[in-house]
Amino acid sequence: MHIPDGYLSPQTEVVFGAAMIPVWFKASRAIRKVVKTRYVPLVAIGAAFSFLVMMFNVPIPDGTTALAVGGVLIAVLLGPWAAVIAVSVALAVQALFFGDGGVLAFGANAFNMAFVMPVVGYAVYRLVAQRLSLTSPRRALAAGLGGYIGLNAAAMCAAIEFGLQPSLFHSANGTPLYAPFHLSQTIPTMALAHLSVAGFVEFVVTAGVVAYLQRANLPMLRINYRDATVDAGNARPRARVRWRWVLIGLGVMVALTPLGLLAPGGAFGEDSPGKLALGKYGLKAVPVGLAKWNGFWRHAVLGGYGFGSGNHPVVGYLISAVVGIAVICLVVLAILGITRLVDRGNVRGTARAKVKDAPDEVGTLPA
Repeated sequence: MHIPDGYLSPQTEVVFGAAMIPVWFKASRAIRKVVKTRYVPLVAIGAAFSFLVMMFNVPIPDGTTALAVGGVLIAVLLGPWAAVIAVSVALAVQALFFGDGGVLAFGANAFNMAFVMPVVGYAVYRLVAQRLSLTSPRRALAAGLGGYIGLNAAAMCAAIEFGLQPSLFHSANGTPLYAPFHLSQTIPTMALAHLSVAGFVEFVVTAGVVAYLQRANLPMLRINYRDATVDAGNARPRARVRWRWVLIGLGVMVALTPLGLLAPGGAFGEDSPGKLALGKYGLKAVPVGLAKWNGFWRHAVLGGYGFGSGNHPVVGYLISAVVGIAVICLVVLAILGITRLVDRGNVRGTARAKVKDAPDEVGTLPA
């Protein structure tokens, strides 16, 4: 689902990039209402979790692979706007440091996975779980259902973006300039991968984590649902989030990331131009625009989550996981720190304006 550069036209990329600017602005403002000072690290942890989850490639029956994203889980815990920030940062680090997803196509990838997925999935979750107690087993199932539907909504957006390219952008003789896939090819392929396999992985991850937190770390679920009821006898209330187990969970995920190397093949729409089955799409040569823009970003530190030589792939994957988490945490904390500074500046400016406009307390003497 990570769209590389060259598969979308520059016009399409500009539209999605522009569309995401107000979304990111809204998210940066709304996130302060949910994530208080002591919970700020959870946004960074959520972004790191999403990054790690996306390193686990899942094999699809047709020979391709797909992946979970974790966006709806972050939305369930911290709200959809926190998920927008967290997943956007994860996608940006993937594109810049590891060449996973295009830099020019970042706006489209963020629209699909950082906006559509958490917003749609969270809406489904709230609709199903609105009257359930915080410890109800059905709440975990509602979260899983939200993850399943949210991931498929994002995949459908990517399928449509791919499939419209040949119709909208082609040469005079009808040859596609960018992605050569038509809607009749993209929609069934993406639907097969995500409805049958990846969606269920997203369901299990989301529901499983929520079910675990209900038993072992309920305060983390309370962050976004402070007024929710708790079933008597099921709750084990604690005053604070148990950070140690959160960090241990991330460490276990890092250690297991090499399992993502076991899935054969690659994801649909992520092939380099040289690996495209041109005959399958009625082409004799790589589309001009795809060939031009596909290699736009050449500065990935660990391209393909490994060493440039291709040696020691397991070690490269592990190092990529550690580097990715470190960069993501720094970026998220920097974003939230800047946001807090802007907030303080706005508060001080408002206070000064009120003092300036206040009437003098000492009246003048009559003439």
